[in-house]
Amino acid sequence: MSDMSETPKTESQPKDQTGAKPGLARHLPLIAVAAVALIGAVTLKDHLTFDTLRENREALMAFRDQNYPGLVALFMGLYIVIVLFSLPGAAVASVTGGFLFGLVAGTAVNVISATIGAAGIFLAARWGLGAVLTAKMEAAEGRVQMLKQALRENEVEVLLLLRLVPAVPFFVANLLPALVGVKFRNFLWTTAVGIIPGAIVFTWIGVGVGAVFDRGGEPDLSLLWEPHVIGPILGLCVLAAMPILVKSVRGTLRGKNSKDT
Repeated sequence: MSDMSETPKTESQPKDQTGAKPGLARHLPLIAVAAVALIGAVTLKDHLTFDTLRENREALMAFRDQNYPGLVALFMGLYIVIVLFSLPGAAVASVTGGFLFGLVAGTAVNVISATIGAAGIFLAARWGLGAVLTAKMEAAEGRVQMLKQALRENEVEVLLLLRLVPAVPFFVANLLPALVGVKFRNFLWTTAVGIIPGAIVFTWIGVGVGAVFDRGGEPDLSLLWEPHVIGPILGLCVLAAMPILVKSVRGTLRGKNSKDT
């Protein structure tokens, strides 16, 4: 006869396969990001513009000359918020970094700020929907399992391609890796490295933006698509994709050899 006192204990807060507690709480960071992004898209679209930079450039330069470290900290904080919440004005911020700090320092500030912001939105997505989707991918079979395995084998290459290909929106390259369960450390360093070419271009535009404003013009962001600029970037894309192609060819050859034997 079984002892009724030895009934199995149930946890008050069960966990899923990822170890995360179920419920709304783990989705709150991503919900907050989405809410702020929506509000920002409506309220800030007319403020984070080149016209705003034009109108305030003298004040910004004066503040830079008086308190350079303070302006760097303020600029980075604003840039991180823009990226974290996918607010309009990321291109304006990158150009402003070049205008205020020059090519080398501006590129460094832009890359560091964008990487921190991207890491924030990655973690917000990973704790929420990413945890759910990763658990489902781990339990899935068939094509999903093959996709997961292919991603893990080529994780770094795919992450670099997401950053290097200009046609991939920045917020997509932030969210997608979190939703499919890539390693955070790989996401972090590939983001920092992969955005450097584009950051150099936008910062470079910013270095000469003062002269453009003096002529009454607008910064030409189409420079990114000029052959002498997009060509090297596409070359880097090819280099990033090469290991994937080599692995695919090797896998095909091994499959043929196994069938022949």
